Amino acid sequence: MSNATTAASGQPGQQPALSGAMLWVGAIVLALANFLAVLNMTIANVTVPNMAGALGAGSSQGTWIITAYAVAEAITVTLTGWLAARFGAVRVFSLSVVAFGLFSLLCGLSTSLGMLLGMRVLQGAAGGPLMALSQTLLLRIFPKEKSMQAMGLWAMTTLLAPVVGPVLGGWLCDNYNWSWVFLVNVPMALGFGVIAWGLLKRYEEPLAKLPVDKIGFLLLVVWVASLQIMLDEGKDLDWFSSTKIILLAVIAAIGFIAFVIWELTEKHPIVDLRVFRHRGFGTSMFVLALAFGAFFGLNVLTPLWLQYNLGYTTTWAGLVVAWGGLLSVVFSPIAANLANRFDARWLIFIGIFWLGGDTLWRSVATSDMDYWTIIIPMFFMGVGMPMFYVPLTGLAMGSVDEHETASAAGLMNFVRTISGAIATSLVTTAWQDKSYTAHDQLASIVDPTGDAASLIAGAPEMAGQMGAGPMAREMLNNLTTSQSLLLSTNGLMIAIAVIFFVSAFAIALAPKAARAVDAAAIGH
Repeated sequence: MSNATTAASGQPGQQPALSGAMLWVGAIVLALANFLAVLNMTIANVTVPNMAGALGAGSSQGTWIITAYAVAEAITVTLTGWLAARFGAVRVFSLSVVAFGLFSLLCGLSTSLGMLLGMRVLQGAAGGPLMALSQTLLLRIFPKEKSMQAMGLWAMTTLLAPVVGPVLGGWLCDNYNWSWVFLVNVPMALGFGVIAWGLLKRYEEPLAKLPVDKIGFLLLVVWVASLQIMLDEGKDLDWFSSTKIILLAVIAAIGFIAFVIWELTEKHPIVDLRVFRHRGFGTSMFVLALAFGAFFGLNVLTPLWLQYNLGYTTTWAGLVVAWGGLLSVVFSPIAANLANRFDARWLIFIGIFWLGGDTLWRSVATSDMDYWTIIIPMFFMGVGMPMFYVPLTGLAMGSVDEHETASAAGLMNFVRTISGAIATSLVTTAWQDKSYTAHDQLASIVDPTGDAASLIAGAPEMAGQMGAGPMAREMLNNLTTSQSLLLSTNGLMIAIAVIFFVSAFAIALAPKAARAVDAAAIGH
């Protein structure tokens, strides 16, 4: 793949970058298209019970609505470089956006779980290249001196979408119908596709007639699908006590090893893993996996705590999480400007360290916290995300050769997608397990003999009530459960903060970027 794209590198320089109003029209279309793709990773999370119930399926079957999209997107996002070289970046992007809208429409019109799952697979397959190519094309249309502004705009939509998703999904489901979770995509996606082609088709490049790496593609599908299904069902099947989970883990491991060996030795790999030979890119991906996984885990943990411990509704829990995205909008362009003036590694360190400190701040939560006490640390978390993500994107892309940028962008989106999936599974499992452990410990301390429940049952206000003993035990159990959930949440907050700190120091392993990200030099 890299050899084929070399001949095309530099071609965009023959076309001047967009300017004025047209530049920002193109930028907004590309950024919002990326926003749609990332949004649909989380928008269905809170509405799965409604969807499953409406289609006559169980809640465990409903989780496949999320898995189907994630698997398809993770697979196709890594194919971005090959697709762009074979069919053209602008053409692939425009068709992906239109296809995303059409499959969203069919998702909303689904009358059975099987139909919905099939359409979600196709929707995710369209969303994968859409994410990576929106980043690539933003860099292509922006003048070189404004390339970090393009990075900032793209990063802002990438960071906001996972936060907005649960809020929008919950609101649409509560006020309208579950189908609107998908139908809302349709007019925007179709419009973006048409505008993008009309505005950007002159930036298309010569095509490279590459052979199809069928074995590489098959191995990719096998190991990614096995891993995602394992992560999705592990909690329900008690992880490695289940033969099914063990089998999936073995298939994923063997498939991954075979995939890496094949792609590194294939003349025309469908995924160019050779970009990991650049230490800056490899380190950036390691830091991204840790830091973005920790960030995604926080976005999963916070609504769980708010709903199960503090009694928040789905919509209100989503609104609390949304506060974390407000300052990201403000600081994304600031981070882009700073990345042009300072060493990206220092900005990344400061941004991730900020996130770690903010998470420690949140680890001292109590059961009687009011709304404003909860959202203040959430609000300030918005400073850290763009300060780390924008310069990290620039460092990663600037560490690879120019003709490898599309492959690097696809792999970066893949790492982000997989780290989010792993974080979701680990956080939900750990939160539940830690709460059970804390409940047992608290119960042994609060009422080891059952005398406390008897005393409560014998209280004057309980006198004469039928079933006072069971009521008292239930009251005590509810209090213990509430505190165990809080202890579990705070413990996980500390663990996530430690992961942030580790990833902050890990960026020191990366050398300074070999080149500035040159919009004119990005081939695909």
